Amino acid sequence: MAEQHLFRTSVQWQEQNKGTLSSPDLPQIAVATPPEFPGGHKGFWSPETLYVASAEACLMSTFLAIAGNSKLEFSSYSSDAEGVVEKTDVGFQVIEIRIHAKVTIPDESRRDRALRILEKAEKYCLISNSMKTKVTLDPEIAIG
Repeated sequence: MAEQHLFRTSVQWQEQNKGTLSSPDLPQIAVATPPEFPGGHKGFWSPETLYVASAEACLMSTFLAIAGNSKLEFSSYSSDAEGVVEKTDVGFQVIEIRIHAKVTIPDESRRDRALRILEKAEKYCLISNSMKTKVTLDPEIAIG
């Protein structure tokens, strides 16, 4: 695998506080200032939601890679995340991202292993490791 990878995006302003985000070979998405801020709009992905989603999606991707390499049997993975934005002495910042991740395994004997793999995914998540924001994992292992 190459030691360096490039990921390209472009944004084009449309009107008001709205734009279109694109990347080669990916669908475009409408982005805007969130409604919590002046001039913001409901119903659009914002930089804040994309930031939180990046950490959450990376945790999933990292878990899937480690679980696959470890041959962990599981029937589902899901998560919910929330980003906490606060006004600080340097302006607004995302001060924490909390991710509740749930992994469903076939039987109790795999619980500790599944939890270790989920915690390892948190430790090695590329996006979280690149952020200065605190990222907290709330793991849940279910049997089903």
